This record gives sequence, C-alpha cells and structure tokens, in this order.
Amino acid sequence: MLKAAGRLLAIQEQWDAKQDDLEAALLYNRKLWTVFLTSVTGENHPLPAEIRQNIANLGIFVMNRTVALTTGPKPELLTALIKINCDIAAGLRGAA
Repeated sequence: MLKAAGRLLAIQEQWDAKQDDLEAALLYNRKLWTVFLTSVTGENHPLPAEIRQNIANLGIFVMNRTVALTTGPKPELLTALIKINCDIAAGLRGAA
C-alpha cells in the first residue's frame, strides 16, 4: 500500500514531469486493491462482516477514482487514493 501511495504521491507532486507514469502507477494500485479486495471479501475471511463491507466500499471508491483519473487526469484526484492507501497501511501495521 505504501509503495503504491508513494508512486502516486511522486506523480502528484511532479505532475508536469511525471504524468506519463500515471497509467502504470494506477495499474499497480488497481492490481494491489484487487488482491486486497479478493482476500477480505472471501466468505472465510475472519474479519467481521461490517469491516469487510467497509473495505469493499473503499475498494469500489478506489476503482471508480481510478477510472476518473484514466478518463480525466487531474493531480488533485490522486489525494484520496494516496490517503486511503496510507491509512490502510497504517492500520495493517497497527499504527492507526
């Protein structure tokens, strides 16, 4: 999650110079979220249903924002993806 967030942040901070890297960074983030969502939404996952649903909702947001960035790239649209990834990473590390 932090690697994906870092890639997106680097693009956001240097938009003019790094905008060409956006597609690859979004693909990496989307693949990461696909694996994450597949794991937490499985029927046998030990997390409570409410938490799994919240993560699924975040995943849907991430996917929708990715589409928005693909069709209309704007650096400010990256902020939410970066924050979500950092927050999830902090939670997984137990720092939240």
